[in-house]
Amino acid sequence: MDMTWEKGAGPAEAVRDAYQALAATVRPLGDEESWLPTDCTGWAVRDLLFHLAGDAQRALVAFHTPAAGPPDRDAVGYWTAWRPDAAGAAHGRRWNRVAASMFLDFGQLRELYLETAAAAVRAAAATDPGQPVATQGHVLTAGDLMLTLAVEATVHHLDLTASLPAAPGPSPAGLRVVRATLDGLLGRPVPLDWSDEHYARAATGRAPLTAAERRALGPDADRLPLFG
Repeated sequence: MDMTWEKGAGPAEAVRDAYQALAATVRPLGDEESWLPTDCTGWAVRDLLFHLAGDAQRALVAFHTPAAGPPDRDAVGYWTAWRPDAAGAAHGRRWNRVAASMFLDFGQLRELYLETAAAAVRAAAATDPGQPVATQGHVLTAGDLMLTLAVEATVHHLDLTASLPAAPGPSPAGLRVVRATLDGLLGRPVPLDWSDEHYARAATGRAPLTAAERRALGPDADRLPLFG
């Protein structure tokens, strides 16, 4: 999946920009904001932040876990395993709520995320994007993994700011990766004049489709959400 959309930009820059934009939103948050709801059903800000810290940790492990075999997923195909699943979502809500609640001081959780995310960005910059790496039971090139990380951070950035209207939004680079990924899953550019933010929310089930949008999408409307 080629996303060198501008000179000097690539997967490491995409994950850097996505993570740094998310960090700018997270850094000023306090305990009161940590209990606000997000667009991840049943998750408060602190629950989602715990999930994001785990994703940054997974990135660090993956960048240091070279795989011997060839990739069996790319930056688009990776998401086909993450279809909406009610039982899995319920398990995830419970796990993240219980684990996040162990941080009696939200500041500790916030700093854990910020430190881990910064380390993941440094590791991405130092990793050969063509190196196969292992994560989630699959093998991807490190570059494709970086793009999936940018997608995850960007979509969850939108989730996180649902109750934080004054917070800065996702990075343009991250949103471009999300659009390219969703177009790849759809099999064509989306035939609607959607902003990057609305496309991200509608195609992942966070915003319901209108009747006009369903007509424009045709049979593809029933394929949404493309991932959860």
